[in-house]
Amino acid sequence: HTGHYAGKHPPDTRVAAEITEAVQADLVQGGITCAKAHAIAERMGVPPLQVGIAVDLLEERIGQCQMGLFGHDRDQKRVRPAPSVSPQLKTAVEKALQDERLPCASAWRIAKDFQMTRQAVADACEALKIRIKPCQLGAF
Repeated sequence: HTGHYAGKHPPDTRVAAEITEAVQADLVQGGITCAKAHAIAERMGVPPLQVGIAVDLLEERIGQCQMGLFGHDRDQKRVRPAPSVSPQLKTAVEKALQDERLPCASAWRIAKDFQMTRQAVADACEALKIRIKPCQLGAF
């Protein structure tokens, strides 16, 4: 959808002006980071998806995914298969699957529960050949 992010949404899609203004205030050349978008959502008490939609409607990019899935340097992603995945982590991931995929929000919960980084959960999913989707911001 590069350059046509708003096209992902119905033509009448709108978000609160305050959300759009907050996104615009945090934009840097190339868009907004995942962390900043989530910080806006938390600060404003809105679901991350609302912030993601505002970014899309502004035709801006979201970068530096906190799961390491996109927007990092030339390689674009930092996810690499974990060398091993504990049985407990594998079970937690498998229990959280929806349509054979792990929602980003569930991956964050698992990272917190296992006291590990979000990147480590993504690496485990890569090793298990499990895709992480949907993104909380609607990027994928």
